[in-house]
Amino acid sequence: MTEQTTPAQRPRASWINLVVDFGPLLVFFLTYRHFAPPSGANSIGVVLAVTKGTIAFMIATVAALVISRWRLGHVSPMLWLSTVLILGFGMLTVLLGDPFWVQVKPTAIYLLFAGILFAGLARGKPMLRYLLQSAFEGLDEQGWLKLSRNWAVFFLFLAALNEVLRQVLSFDGWLQAKLWGFTTLSFLFTFSQLPMVLRHGLGDKSRDEVLTNPPHE
Repeated sequence: MTEQTTPAQRPRASWINLVVDFGPLLVFFLTYRHFAPPSGANSIGVVLAVTKGTIAFMIATVAALVISRWRLGHVSPMLWLSTVLILGFGMLTVLLGDPFWVQVKPTAIYLLFAGILFAGLARGKPMLRYLLQSAFEGLDEQGWLKLSRNWAVFFLFLAALNEVLRQVLSFDGWLQAKLWGFTTLSFLFTFSQLPMVLRHGLGDKSRDEVLTNPPHE
């Protein structure tokens, strides 16, 4: 007999979504800050801290994949793609000892997702629905198309912003902006989409799912 999800279980699943989505980046941040030298002038110490943080990040990313499969019963294509790129760029960072690769990784992921979404829009298909592997209750096809378009544009913005920040900030400054700034921007953008998706039939029961399961790298 298949166990059905009750309303009481949904908030717990929502928190699991947030942990899976943003936990690995927090692990990277905390590990880097733990091992980073007191002064950013020690470039060797920074590289070592970045390397250790990257290793912790890769382990946490794989753990998030396992947790998603175990607790949520599925792994979205978006999470699979993110994991593959995180492991690839992470290995380059560790093997070459160059923070460039971990900094440029978000740009590559954002551009990949934007490309997939725009390619889908060109064919009249809302690829965001397939990337998230979600069926927000009541959201019609036009709503999915608009949501895919808006997130594609937002991903392009995030890619450009990441490139600017990694050029003008220190690694520590970039990392803080990545963790707190990009996460805040993503949540604000997700909130900004609620009126549109509600106009396109999104059910009240799916509102929390939209807020706690936003597209992410």
